[in-house]
Amino acid sequence: MFAFSPLAFINLAFIDLATETGLMLSRIQFAANISFHILFPTINIALCWILVFFKWRYNRTQDDAWLRVYRFWVRIFALTFAIGVVSGITMSFQFGTNWPGYMEKVGNIAGPLLGYEVMTAFFLEASFLSIMLFGMDRVSNRVHTIATLLVAVGTSLSAFWILVLNSWMQTPAGFEMIDGVAHVTSWSEVVFNPSMPYRLAHMLLASALTAAFLIAGISAYRLIKGDQKSSVKYALNFAVLLAAILMPLQAFVGDLHGLNTFEHQPAKVAAMEGVWQTERGAPLLLFAVPDETERTNHFEVAIPNLASLILTHEIDGEIRGLDEFKGEHAPVAPVFYSFRLMIGIGLLMLALAWLASYQFVYKKRYPTWLLKTTVAMTFSGWIATLAGWYVTEIGRQPYLVSGVLTTEEAATGIAPENIALSLTLYLLVYGFLLIAYIKTLFVMADRAVKLEATNPKLADMQQADSPSEDLNEKLSTPVSAQ
Repeated sequence: MFAFSPLAFINLAFIDLATETGLMLSRIQFAANISFHILFPTINIALCWILVFFKWRYNRTQDDAWLRVYRFWVRIFALTFAIGVVSGITMSFQFGTNWPGYMEKVGNIAGPLLGYEVMTAFFLEASFLSIMLFGMDRVSNRVHTIATLLVAVGTSLSAFWILVLNSWMQTPAGFEMIDGVAHVTSWSEVVFNPSMPYRLAHMLLASALTAAFLIAGISAYRLIKGDQKSSVKYALNFAVLLAAILMPLQAFVGDLHGLNTFEHQPAKVAAMEGVWQTERGAPLLLFAVPDETERTNHFEVAIPNLASLILTHEIDGEIRGLDEFKGEHAPVAPVFYSFRLMIGIGLLMLALAWLASYQFVYKKRYPTWLLKTTVAMTFSGWIATLAGWYVTEIGRQPYLVSGVLTTEEAATGIAPENIALSLTLYLLVYGFLLIAYIKTLFVMADRAVKLEATNPKLADMQQADSPSEDLNEKLSTPVSAQ
């Protein structure tokens, strides 16, 4: 017989509490790290290709205004790249410190994919970045353009490998488990897992839209401040047209991605849609308050049958409810609200992009109120991207690798107080860096004329109009102007 020991039970309770606290703190810390880090690649994945376009326009037209656009935005690219690299390094350390079970179980897959990202992408970026940033007056125009192109290729390759790994964690394929460890059986199935093409396309378009709204917002800010050079107008016109074209495409790709998720991760979709019991003709909930205790929604505002129609293309199509996944589905409220935030911000971005494009194409002018609205939407792409990633990552819970490894199994045994200390330091540093980054962008915009005056041979410097003239009369230069 075992002797009853209240102290033993108390010790076990404290151990369980410490383990649960450590797990939650580790999750919060990684969420904070990835939330901060992703902001910067989200800009640069597309911004480098936009820089290639700016340089190509200059090469083709010899219009110095395009070169001025390039020179201004390449500085922002460099700043964004630096913060993204540093935050990415600290994030990767956590695989060993906070999530040792991850590499122990799936390191045979995650390790090589992360290695490919460094070898094929980061080295390419790093090799030609210095030429791109500092070589404009030191190498030929052709070499400089090629360097810019190769940096863009490297950035996209980096995004490709990271999204391959993330997609594999969502929809794992091409492996077998041997003694509790994942071993690759087909690298092609690992790389081209079921969700990878949709996730890659969705993220690349999100990056393009984030960069487009950043360019539009900063350019609108410069116009409001009286910077009337044609280079600023070129950038604004290009950005609003790019956003107007890509927003409908992003909606289409997002729908395809949703259908793929519905097929391979039905529990995530049930949380996104707030469907508790399996039903046919499920309504689309515009708003509700999910209640996990009672497993129902309160204060529903719904459109009948629309969720089934969107997900199954049948008005009475069946959507599996969360009750079929008890104990194996994500917390509903964060996924539910994040999904609606992403859609809501996306609709605002679409409305602004189309309205601004209409003003440019048909009115040849931007009202001051529209410029101010554009400034307010400068970082809307960040909000939409973060909301989308919260849907993706929280929606996978309780798994770290769907059906293979739970988050709890991968978590560290480090004392919670140590994690709390590092988490506090991360939050303080990241908060400071984020505020400093945003402030720096607007300081760069305020000082753009002085900063660009270092190259007086650019004729566009002499084309600046008086800041006191009406803004609406200064924005008639089309994107393709020469």
